[in-house]
Amino acid sequence: MSKILSFLKENQTEMIETLLKLTKAESPSYSKSHVDHCGEVLSGEYERLIGGPVRKIDKEEVGNQYLFTYGEGDKEQILVIGHMDTVWDVGAIPIKRDGNILYGPGVFDMKGGLTITLWALRALKEFGETGNRKVAFLVSTDEEIGSVHSKDIILEEAKKSSLVLVPESSISPDGDVKTERKGAGQFLLKVEGVAAHAGINAWDGASAVEELAYQIIDLKKLANREEGISINAGVIQGGTRCNVIAKEASAEIDVRITKKEQAFQLMEKIRNRPSFVEGTKVEVIGEFERFPLERNEAVKALYKDLKEIAASHGYELREGSSGGASDGNFTAGIDIPTIDGLGPVGDGAHSENEHVDLDNLPYRAALLAEMILKYVKE
Repeated sequence: MSKILSFLKENQTEMIETLLKLTKAESPSYSKSHVDHCGEVLSGEYERLIGGPVRKIDKEEVGNQYLFTYGEGDKEQILVIGHMDTVWDVGAIPIKRDGNILYGPGVFDMKGGLTITLWALRALKEFGETGNRKVAFLVSTDEEIGSVHSKDIILEEAKKSSLVLVPESSISPDGDVKTERKGAGQFLLKVEGVAAHAGINAWDGASAVEELAYQIIDLKKLANREEGISINAGVIQGGTRCNVIAKEASAEIDVRITKKEQAFQLMEKIRNRPSFVEGTKVEVIGEFERFPLERNEAVKALYKDLKEIAASHGYELREGSSGGASDGNFTAGIDIPTIDGLGPVGDGAHSENEHVDLDNLPYRAALLAEMILKYVKE
């Protein structure tokens, strides 16, 4: 057993205490005061366990962000990114423990990943492990609502980095890491028609609702299961009364892709929409906010290193893909080698059953710590 894994197993009880502190500091994205409190708890744990430079990035509309720095070095840094915001309102989900399983809001996504990172760095400090690169641990506060207020700093720090490690929730139930994530785009399709009485002068009108129906069906033709392109009209609105030809209608469209070039191929077809119903006008607003994390050669190399570390700890680490996106998509999108899903073993993200396996915390923290150590020594 490696000295790092041995140290973390000896400190499992204290690791659980850190996780409980962070989980109890509930932090729904839209409640700045609660997210800020969680940030204070997180910063306090960093100071207690590791110490070192802490930069608080004040935000007005969302919670304050934090950039923690471990070690020094003149080579490109290693970037670890996470988020402290969660999806549930305060008090909506109880925090409870059943043996080696801890349930609670955000415990899997991603208070567990924050805990693992803190203790990975704590283990490196315990043995005085530093190298030629510093480690930047960036924690955002609006990942669950699109990362509008954190994308810039994520990209800024990524450009200084040789690789990015993302301790987001792993793939359930066995803790597989994520070597692929789909890219995502959100679009608002708006239709303007001509209102008219549905009985008296129906032919003078131009139905925005009818046009919207044609548009949704036509957009779905761009989906391709084999190529991993999916299109979903998740929210539609239109019309005022059943006896009125609708003047306005709209749809919120979610598009998922697996290759960066698909975004450019699809953009023209999504944004420039001819109308089907005479007299209507169509406008599409939106973009691909996150490019995919693709399983390229750089990602395969990172996975190989992780797999070897896991094997030295006595278990097999598998890989997989996710249809969801994370902040790691931003860094992968600018071609910084990025691997995701390094967080805890668990399940139920965003559900009432959200939980983590506490017995696996030392193993996941050791995996991250030894991956960091491999690259800071280069």
